[in-house]
Amino acid sequence: MDEVLTARRARPARHLPRLAGALIGIPLLFAASAHAETHPGQDALVREVAKDTGKSKASLNALLDNAKKQQAILDAISRPAEGKPWRDYRPIFLTEQRIAAGAAFYEEHRALLDGIGRKYGVPPEYIVAIVGVETFYGKNTGKWKVIDALTTLAFYYPKRAPFFREQLKTLLELPSNHLGGPVDTLTGSYAGAQGWGQFMPSSIRDWGVDYDHDGRIDMKGSMGDIFASIANYFVEHGWERGGPVAARAQPDTRVRAPDVPKDWRPVAPVESFVADGFAPVQHLNPGRDAQLVRLDGPSGDEYWFTFQNFYVITTYNRSPMYAMAVNQLAQAIRERAGGPAPR
Repeated sequence: MDEVLTARRARPARHLPRLAGALIGIPLLFAASAHAETHPGQDALVREVAKDTGKSKASLNALLDNAKKQQAILDAISRPAEGKPWRDYRPIFLTEQRIAAGAAFYEEHRALLDGIGRKYGVPPEYIVAIVGVETFYGKNTGKWKVIDALTTLAFYYPKRAPFFREQLKTLLELPSNHLGGPVDTLTGSYAGAQGWGQFMPSSIRDWGVDYDHDGRIDMKGSMGDIFASIANYFVEHGWERGGPVAARAQPDTRVRAPDVPKDWRPVAPVESFVADGFAPVQHLNPGRDAQLVRLDGPSGDEYWFTFQNFYVITTYNRSPMYAMAVNQLAQAIRERAGGPAPR
């Protein structure tokens, strides 16, 4: 009896090594099938996108696995044109070639631009100027693959990684009818902006317009979508129909340069700046709220009263030099091409 019991107790013991070996192999099996991320933080992003959209993790990982870190993008973002002083920045955009091309572009698309201008209350020359500054009227929309640019900046540029990670996430979440082609074929700027108006993915999502009603928001191939999306962006950021953009201010000898504000929103009526020694060189409503901008011009400091519509342009690009270049290019195009009365 003792021998039988001993034998029965002994039988399971002979199988334990096999069972233990099988259990050890299970995690190895899962480890072998787990995705090894190509970029730091990729797996977490893929999980978020898959959860939010229901898209396949495998397809998302395939896109990101094929995206390349581009050192040239990291180099480019560290030396933006906005780092130049106004005296060097302005000649990049206020050239005879760009003004003439802008006037011709306006003439070519005048009916469409004027119609969109009336609908949104944004003067057509400002729409043209945005396209002119951003892409030279569609001739230079960017050589970088958008997926490469946003992957590089989301995962390898700590200074602004949260912003670019959100843009990459949005790109992966956008429906196909909001893009000018498959995600892995899109090209744009080194910062991941795409199309003639250089919209970031979140701008396409939030302010893109299907103006031609073809079921797509096409920022590359539809002039109506491009122009209306720019106008809609301006309106949604507070464009004032018929409002001024900027006017020159003449300082007296006792003034000191104003502090650089955190943004370019109007903060005080014109008359308060006049009291501080800054006189307008044209008639302005003394009660209209303004901001005061100092630019480093070719002949020394330039001072400008800027208004709500100037601030709106700075939401497209935060640099006041960018906004002033757009403003001055728009005025030059309107003078060259003519156009409807300012709104």
